Amino acid sequence: MTTTTSAHPVLRVAPASPAAAAAYFGVSLAFHADVTDVAAALALPEGPGFVLLDSRSTASWDQGHVPGALHLPTARIPEQAEELLDRSVPVVVYCWGPACNGATRAALALAELGFQVKEMLGGFEYWVREGFAYETWEGPAQKAADPLTSPVDAEDCGC
Repeated sequence: MTTTTSAHPVLRVAPASPAAAAAYFGVSLAFHADVTDVAAALALPEGPGFVLLDSRSTASWDQGHVPGALHLPTARIPEQAEELLDRSVPVVVYCWGPACNGATRAALALAELGFQVKEMLGGFEYWVREGFAYETWEGPAQKAADPLTSPVDAEDCGC
């Protein structure tokens, strides 16, 4: 990375070389999963190929969670992960949303125990904001997609 002396707020630090950028973004995709991709995988007839894990508290889980997710609060991972998860199946973990690093802490705990793990970007917040169905202690729920997070007139954003 090259540092410049420019007063430009974005280019004050020069962009990485294309090779460094490719390496960084390639590695990033190995650690993260998009909410829409997770939803698409959960809908596959053969199953998603991973376990979706909600790492929040029981009160948060009751407030709302992704249908089909496994509930395992971060604090319980060291004691219960071995009983509930199969090391041969990747785990995708989520917490509240982008302002919460709970899923990152849960992913770290799982990785330290030898599990393959990815973090679902956006967490439960973006699951709901993108209009996907969820469950609460009262039963199924769903909200209209937020046009700031999901396309209004298309199935996907095209990215």
